[in-house]
Amino acid sequence: MAPPANRRSSYSRRAQYTTFLSYTAGVLGAAVGLALVVISLVNPGFFSALRGLADDATEPAAQAAAGSRDLGRDAWADISGFFHSGSEHARIQRELAEAKVRLVEARATMAENKRLKSLMGLSEEAGGAVAYARLTASTSASTRRYAVLGAGRDRGVAPGMPIRSQMGLVGRVLEVGSSSARVLLVTDSESVVPVRRATDGVAAFAQGNGDGTLRIRLINLGINPLRKGDVLVTSGSGGLYRPGTPMAIVTDLIRDGAIARVLSNPSDTDYVMVEKSWAPPPPPPPASDAAVKKR
Repeated sequence: MAPPANRRSSYSRRAQYTTFLSYTAGVLGAAVGLALVVISLVNPGFFSALRGLADDATEPAAQAAAGSRDLGRDAWADISGFFHSGSEHARIQRELAEAKVRLVEARATMAENKRLKSLMGLSEEAGGAVAYARLTASTSASTRRYAVLGAGRDRGVAPGMPIRSQMGLVGRVLEVGSSSARVLLVTDSESVVPVRRATDGVAAFAQGNGDGTLRIRLINLGINPLRKGDVLVTSGSGGLYRPGTPMAIVTDLIRDGAIARVLSNPSDTDYVMVEKSWAPPPPPPPASDAAVKKR
């Protein structure tokens, strides 16, 4: 007599074990996922160490990939320049752009020094570079804007340190691993940088839009004094970012500010400099205290 065609799962012990293991795996997976969600909500910094280890593990491969990209880009530039006679023109354009940025930075530094000496009688503390490294990766399709730096605690990098290139401010260090670090770019929506107009010092805040541009919000509301083409530099308010660092150029005007384009695009930046966090000089002692000490 032939066996019935509609056997139940309980008819075979192997089918029972398979069904039991399937349900068990599903319950365990749901429990682990729920636990990870709870941990991420209660303690968001719990996964910082894991992300640091992941960045450290992928850092050698990222270095090699970045070197391969640079090699391929240089080879393509040489070939296209040979056939189209455009390499010399491109080089002159890059040098002109860097010269304009250097000029704006020098003017901003001179204006900052003049204000400090005439109004407060203070001298600006000299800072220095902590490390020079390469940006090995950066987000392109995510709503957040991060980059991976090829230097970590082994090079003296610490959270909060500003990152800049020869063109201007790139961002600040967010998390640090042993040989790599995660950088929060200025175009991220969580990045807010105090800035001012390089020519006359109009104060504002630059907040990332998450799409490669910045939203400039004026501190003093009223008639918008900004104009297209204005260059914005860091103001140094609140510390962290050294004043006078080039940051963005205004492209469009809105009612309470402007939309600006960053000068230092991470996708076109190879090597960057890690700076010490800047702190404003302490205020001078009151005249009464100075007189008492003199006596």
